[in-house]
Amino acid sequence: MNQTLFDLSDETAVVIGGTGVLGGTIASALASFGARVVVLGRSVERGQARVEEIESAGGTALFQSVDGLSKSSLEEARGVIREKLGPTTVLVNAAGGNRPEATLAPGDAFSKIPIEAWQGVFDLNLVAGAFLPSQVFAEDMLETGRGSIINIASMAGMIPLSRVVAYSAAKAAVINLTQFLAREWATQGIRVNCISPGFFPAEQNMKLLYNEDGTYTERGQQIIGHTPMSRFGDPAELNGAAVWLAARQASSFVTGQNIVVDGGFSSVTI
Repeated sequence: MNQTLFDLSDETAVVIGGTGVLGGTIASALASFGARVVVLGRSVERGQARVEEIESAGGTALFQSVDGLSKSSLEEARGVIREKLGPTTVLVNAAGGNRPEATLAPGDAFSKIPIEAWQGVFDLNLVAGAFLPSQVFAEDMLETGRGSIINIASMAGMIPLSRVVAYSAAKAAVINLTQFLAREWATQGIRVNCISPGFFPAEQNMKLLYNEDGTYTERGQQIIGHTPMSRFGDPAELNGAAVWLAARQASSFVTGQNIVVDGGFSSVTI
């Protein structure tokens, strides 16, 4: 195999939500293939810890604290990144999450969801998680004539899962926006794709999947029973898709695609 296919040594990769488990793991993976990585997020402690991990492994990284819902905050970060590491050529939009008040308990009516909670989920997953960062950092890519944007969507964006209706709808919008931007920038050197993870235990969904004693909840058992590989995913299992989509040579003709990493969950209909 041509090892240069996945060489990222000429890339400056910005990872929005790099302070989280999935985004942080992807940030480390990109750095391991040579990218200069920027971790963007709110938590200084988690961001610096991820940078130290990358640097201790021989990579190049920096942390910038940003408000993903503020275009001016993102533009300020973009300026700092250009000055220190050069123009952004890879953008991973990994910010996202759900709100408890936008989640339906068994038997709850759809009308129970407050509009503020619904809007909050869309702000986090669509506005901060794809729309604004793509607007801001694509300016670098349009200027240099190349770039790769990778949005982190979700299995819930493909299948309207019960209970998490706001999250499902927001992630469906992320997939739709991905396809629009892929068409918009296809002749300008920018590829836009998304990755839809299946079920990956993280801080935000741990209580949904596991009981306090470590056994599966009823919901967790249902998911495992619907997944042919009979397990949840490990964050590192997203790295291959992310590195492939970031690498210019490896995925040069790939845009507008939704790469599903779900252990087979979406292949089961009954």
